[in-house]
Amino acid sequence: MAIMFPRLARNYVKNGYFPTDLATIQTVSESLITPTHEFSRIIDPCAGEGAALAELNKALCSNDSICSYGVEFDEERAGCLREVVDYSLHSDLMDTVISPRSFSLLWLNPPYGDLVNDHSGSFTYEGKGKKRLEKLFYQRTIGYLQWGGVLIYIIPHYVLDVELVTWLTNHFENIQVCKAAVDDFKQVVIYGQRIKSNQKPKADIVRPCRERLLSIGSGDIPLISVPAKPENRYAIPCAKEPNERVVFHKVQLEPKALGNELSSIPGLWHGFDAHFKSSSFVNRPPARKLSDWHLALSLAAGAISGVVHSKSGRCFIVKGHTHKDKTQKVETLTNEDGSQQIIRSSTDRFVPVIQAWDMTEGDNYGDLVTITSTPETHVDEGVISEGQSALFPLGQVVMTSSIDSLIEDIGLNPLPFLKRHANGDWGDLCDDDSEENTLALQTGTRLFSAYNVNDELKIWIITEADRSVTTILLPSDY
Repeated sequence: MAIMFPRLARNYVKNGYFPTDLATIQTVSESLITPTHEFSRIIDPCAGEGAALAELNKALCSNDSICSYGVEFDEERAGCLREVVDYSLHSDLMDTVISPRSFSLLWLNPPYGDLVNDHSGSFTYEGKGKKRLEKLFYQRTIGYLQWGGVLIYIIPHYVLDVELVTWLTNHFENIQVCKAAVDDFKQVVIYGQRIKSNQKPKADIVRPCRERLLSIGSGDIPLISVPAKPENRYAIPCAKEPNERVVFHKVQLEPKALGNELSSIPGLWHGFDAHFKSSSFVNRPPARKLSDWHLALSLAAGAISGVVHSKSGRCFIVKGHTHKDKTQKVETLTNEDGSQQIIRSSTDRFVPVIQAWDMTEGDNYGDLVTITSTPETHVDEGVISEGQSALFPLGQVVMTSSIDSLIEDIGLNPLPFLKRHANGDWGDLCDDDSEENTLALQTGTRLFSAYNVNDELKIWIITEADRSVTTILLPSDY
């Protein structure tokens, strides 16, 4: 304590800081009964360098039965406070979050002065009397006290107006007022025990107390200093829920305080291994070996991606994905007059696509291979058959839903038949129909091909007269 108080003298009346003199702190400590229970919490929301809390700890307990909390706005004083209390905050009290009804004793020696209409806190003041810092801090901290908790409130006597006196008599019982030991700032020490609203004493008890406080505020009656051995002493109650940790933190961090917090942990990503390194967890194997069909689905869904090596030694970078596409359907209707009407419709479907980048050294290095089951295929002229150009434009190549089902069910590949059709190989047609196609190439009418896939399956390919659409279909679709 001898080292602390010379610093207090140098910080006198700095930033509205009016520290309590040592004589007052010591005599107030004599007014408190040392708790005999296991645990109590005390708080000073304007703690300065922690002189009051340190002296209370020294006077009240000979063991670890009291836990002290302090808040201080000034950085230099907050550094000293940290060394003498259990929990401390370097913060503006208005930017803190503290558990209500959690403290056995509230030591409140707030800043003194009038509130001004700026961001100093006047907007949070709720009252109709004179706006004072002492009232603002009272409103902010009164909720910290548990029922039966003790208040030590140190303020200039002239702040005791009708409004503040009303608050005190509504919130506390056994109120006593004494003059501070050192009368530099006309300070008085107000004692009280917190009560619930339904425990307020009767009017005949409250009225004399109220009149006395107002007389002290107006300076009409003299006060004696805090007695060295007071007759009425205050018992500090046991903390509410002593095993529960109190919420005690600030809402905002100053840049320097944020830097201190960051420097206390091993980097922002102290869980780097969990976020970026591969997990040591091994996935459970499937119940049976995946078939080629399962692997194809996994590839198309993107579940299997990356570098893949084949048994033949080829290397691919594989990526699968699925996109939404439209399936074109063409129906030809015959009207009563014998004319034909073509009806085109489209339906949405999800199309799997597997793409592989060939990384095998050789002529095919860097080639992109794409496997897809899209029902809509655009065929470029000139690439229908090696060394042979298409005889006519195919336009948009579409297929009926029946052909699409055969592709999915039995793996039908219509592309070879489409190439034959484009190259003038009309397939399994009679001579008359083949001659009609040869004539259609000259006159620009419809082209028709038929191919026997096997003994039971035949497909047709029809290119419209304007060469805008080529349809792959089954005879039953016509």
